Amino acid sequence: MPRRTIQEYREPGGTANLEDDWIAEIQAEPEDLDYFLGLAQPLAAAGEEERARALLELYDGELEDQSLWQTRLDLLRRAGALAIKPSKLHRAVIATLEKLWPAKPNLKAMFEYVGLHRSTDEPAKIWDQVNRLQSLLLYDVGEVVAMANQGVGRVVEVNLPLETLKIDFEKKKGVTVGFRAAAKMLTPLPPHHLLRRKIEDPEALARLRVEQPAELLRAVLEHSDKALTGAEIRDMLTGVVSDGEWSGWWTAARKHNQVVASSGGRQTYRWERSSAGALTSIRKSFDRAPLSEQLEIFRKHAARDPELAARMAGAIVSAAGELRESEPGFAFEAWFALERSGFLPRDAGWSIEELIAPGIETRKLLVGLEDRLLRERALTMLKERRDDWTVIFREQFQRENDPRVLTLLAEGLQSAAPAELQQIVEGLVTQPKKAPAAFVWLAERAVDDEALRSRYPLRLLQQILTTLAGSDFALYRMRLKALVESGGTIPRLLPHLAAEQAPAAIEAVARCSALDTFHKEPLKNAILMRFPALREEASGALYATIESIEGRRREIRQLAEVDIPANRKAIEEARAMGDLRENFEYKSARERHEYLNKRLATLHHDLGRVRPIELSSIDLSEVRIGTKVELRGSGDERRQLTLLGPWESRPEEGVLSYESELGRLLLGRRVGDEIVISGDRFSVDRIAPLSAG
Repeated sequence: MPRRTIQEYREPGGTANLEDDWIAEIQAEPEDLDYFLGLAQPLAAAGEEERARALLELYDGELEDQSLWQTRLDLLRRAGALAIKPSKLHRAVIATLEKLWPAKPNLKAMFEYVGLHRSTDEPAKIWDQVNRLQSLLLYDVGEVVAMANQGVGRVVEVNLPLETLKIDFEKKKGVTVGFRAAAKMLTPLPPHHLLRRKIEDPEALARLRVEQPAELLRAVLEHSDKALTGAEIRDMLTGVVSDGEWSGWWTAARKHNQVVASSGGRQTYRWERSSAGALTSIRKSFDRAPLSEQLEIFRKHAARDPELAARMAGAIVSAAGELRESEPGFAFEAWFALERSGFLPRDAGWSIEELIAPGIETRKLLVGLEDRLLRERALTMLKERRDDWTVIFREQFQRENDPRVLTLLAEGLQSAAPAELQQIVEGLVTQPKKAPAAFVWLAERAVDDEALRSRYPLRLLQQILTTLAGSDFALYRMRLKALVESGGTIPRLLPHLAAEQAPAAIEAVARCSALDTFHKEPLKNAILMRFPALREEASGALYATIESIEGRRREIRQLAEVDIPANRKAIEEARAMGDLRENFEYKSARERHEYLNKRLATLHHDLGRVRPIELSSIDLSEVRIGTKVELRGSGDERRQLTLLGPWESRPEEGVLSYESELGRLLLGRRVGDEIVISGDRFSVDRIAPLSAG
């Protein structure tokens, strides 16, 4: 069906079709920006600016929903003043740019460089900054460019303060080019191009990736004059091997018998000219390497050649045997590595049983086993073979850092020596600094261990809060902080507190410097709710009558159980209908959603700090909250004021909030005291309870 023109819509009876056609076009051709502006701009020029803006807002919302960020940027550029309020244009442009280029590493820094991070209401200035940003992003880190006499290269550094780029070219790395010269000297290449070969024959590289993985790796390694790390190889093959394909391709490619990996430190890879040459290179590396690296080389290359593997295994088991007294941890590790590989020599001359035999000191063995699984295996073997294993487990508890090994130790002791485990727990709760890792493990274990929580509710709470700020527990701070969150150990300890422990618990929470207020307040409020007799007159308390408090609670129930669920349902129904006509109702429902939730949060916050005004037991010796005050002025002038909380304030009826200026002036006054109100002098004539006439 042919599109109508703006003239047709302006003819008698034509305007009724505009919205229907507009919505239909949004659904059919959302990227046809010229069409939408061709209707909206003349409509605005004819005096129907509000209608044009409403239509463009509808269109803009659909562009966001479909993630058509380039079209949205063009819309903002060409009709931003009409499509969106001027005060919101800058924020909308920033949000669109972030969606359009989420992977640009220097996007935020370039925002600051061109000045886009500063809000402005000047559209011309905004678009000048956007134009500068777009020109810079052509040369962001990772972009591939061509340069005369240098070939193809990758941008590796953008120095905004110096206004320079650093580029690694095929012929020369670290070439510096100024921003102003970049447009003349550099030709940006499409994202899938990395090296010249990628530009010249990408299909061949793709075939190698699938059909001959090792040949693609060979092309990379032989191209380089140095051994490459896995990260460097992956970077060079960006665009050829995708992230999803990388793991499978890399596993297949590096298995080739001419690929040789280095040992120690940062692992690198190189290509040997022949398989024999690769084996010779591995053997030489093994012979030169220290013992710990020899074991690493064996693990990597044992599967290449049985003869070479047997040679390496013999050397390792012999050296490990000589070191089994001074370095039992390495001997243990080497034994199991060789056993798993199937190359453990039958005539090793020593056995792993010697490392864990009765009477042998085990501390050096366990300290020397950095791998958790090996420590667990050693401890299991010790439990099976040593009568004194409970002593070993108890000593290891003080040294162990891994929560899983600590659990193994605890379960072992619980099964055979529960009294010893209880003694360890007592020590951890009393002196956490002696074994920080074990204490953190214990604190985490208390989440699910009610018996542990009920035994030490206050002490455990105090120690967790104390260790949060302790330098000895810096490595564990994030784990400890998680225990304060909902569902963590601290909230679960509160139901086990006795009444006499509550003040100390509140004090521990208040004094914890490592917690923010939003962590402290819920904990203090939870304690106060459980012990209503406890009166912690904390700063910021809010006083109100019982009736006002109940009214706020009813409002919370109405919001949480009726208003918010109904509003949420309305939003879901509008979204599910898929009819863009509902966008106006949807926007209104979303705004009400924000208001309702903000109101609910405010009520929860206020109720968390509210204190009821006890009208039945007010001391009338001075003006207090909940009293009625009679003032006598010059002549026979009299005023009667009631002092309550901000929720009950009705100044026109003589009911003042204690937070008001006059309320603060009255607080603490006694009969006979004089005060000045608006230039007139009054004296306190009578202080009565609120219920008095």
